Amino acid sequence: MRIGIDLGGSKIEGIILDPTGRELARRRIPTPAGDYDGTIAAVAGLTADLADACQAPSNAPVGVGIPGTLSPATGLVKNANSICLIGRPLDADLAAATGRPLRLANDANCFAVSEAADGAGIGHHVVLGVILGTGVGAGIAIDGVPLLGANAIAGEWGHNPLPWPQILDGRDERPGPSCYCGRRGCIETFLSGPSLTGDHKAHTGDTATPQTMTDAATLVRYEHRLARALASVINVLDPDIIVLGGGLSNLERLYTNVPAIWHDWVFSDVCATPLVRNIHGDSGGVRGAAWLWPAEPGMAP
Repeated sequence: MRIGIDLGGSKIEGIILDPTGRELARRRIPTPAGDYDGTIAAVAGLTADLADACQAPSNAPVGVGIPGTLSPATGLVKNANSICLIGRPLDADLAAATGRPLRLANDANCFAVSEAADGAGIGHHVVLGVILGTGVGAGIAIDGVPLLGANAIAGEWGHNPLPWPQILDGRDERPGPSCYCGRRGCIETFLSGPSLTGDHKAHTGDTATPQTMTDAATLVRYEHRLARALASVINVLDPDIIVLGGGLSNLERLYTNVPAIWHDWVFSDVCATPLVRNIHGDSGGVRGAAWLWPAEPGMAP
């Protein structure tokens, strides 16, 4: 059995999987906002609750996905939008509190691992899991294992500049909107959900959510930018498949329109990379956290 924990800013979700990946139990509790010690206690309590519900052995491992990552230099959390986690030895504290083997990873990495293990990316060597939501990020799974990188930032494409800037519908994309990271023109400032809504309002004066948006020009601009941004990743990583997650992954037109135009920037005569929707939806992060402990011989997948 494996236990997965998705530690979010407002909720903590837990899941327990049997050796085949079948879900045995799931729980969700609120996150103690701004309370590090309370968060440790909440995760430990949720883990114990799941283990008790399924009579999991005492050595059943735990994987935890967080909105940040551990610094290889210090072993402390960095780049987390849950501020109380920053600068803390979260993995060591959670392992001590749960009394179980524990692995911790960025939540986008967990999404990629989930889709690689038993989702849309199953059977593919290199899976790029792209999050298009309130923020923009990505995770990379190679043979089902998350790629961390020397600086623990592999997949952080959202804070690269939007490539091949254009003048679209009379507006120059340079220097680009300001980003919370302190720079301008980051991919996240063009491709996040709030950015899509803001671009629509700037051009039309109307307010609409991505789900209710019908303005063709706004969506075409978004697709053009997404195609360029993904083409730059294909040129570097050349993944076997790209799986979209986050709220904007529900825009069905992306899966046809973006691959139809990204070949203009992909440095190849053809681009056979599939762009697909995720299978596990909002459960991808918590399932991927559990799959941070790969299958052992005799287990599936």
